Amino acid sequence: MSRATGTGKRHGAWQKVPLLVWPVVVWGALWQDFSPGNLVFGLLIAIGVSRVLYLPPIELSGRFNVLRALWFALWFLREVTVASFQVLFWAVMKGPRIRNAVVAVPLRSKSDLIMTAVGHVLSLIPGSLVVEVDRGCSTLYVHAMNAPTPESVEKVRGGIRDIEARLIRIMGSREEMAALNVEGAGHRELPKEAQ
Repeated sequence: MSRATGTGKRHGAWQKVPLLVWPVVVWGALWQDFSPGNLVFGLLIAIGVSRVLYLPPIELSGRFNVLRALWFALWFLREVTVASFQVLFWAVMKGPRIRNAVVAVPLRSKSDLIMTAVGHVLSLIPGSLVVEVDRGCSTLYVHAMNAPTPESVEKVRGGIRDIEARLIRIMGSREEMAALNVEGAGHRELPKEAQ
């Protein structure tokens, strides 16, 4: 075995660690028991499931910006709060007269991880829901509330692409970051000192 192959295998094994840790945390949360014995049992189940039910590997970029992740968490809480009141207002004031739309949003990233993260964020914010994913061309089809005009549809599409840009800045690859910078998507997520 060549030295490069051995290094690649070691790197691949380290990339699988986060993907095994998450099911163990979920296992502990489901049983409401984070004792060492239960977590070890959860780890054995996670390893078994990952071996028996093989899925294509998730490519991790190898970078994670903690400061941007914290900023994103605060932004997300604000968005959930504002959207909750918006949906309440639409339900009370407009009721069945509200016009919804299913919006196709082509994403910049081809990463399954980024696509999944964008879909989950959208589904957790009231008023939007991912109804279909076209993995081949990285397109999300999103049901959006109160989108009666082409301008409002473009606003929805722009908001989703903003979420994607924020997630790329947190955990996207260096190539995705470079493409985002070239695109000129200078979102002011962070104060200048934090960038």
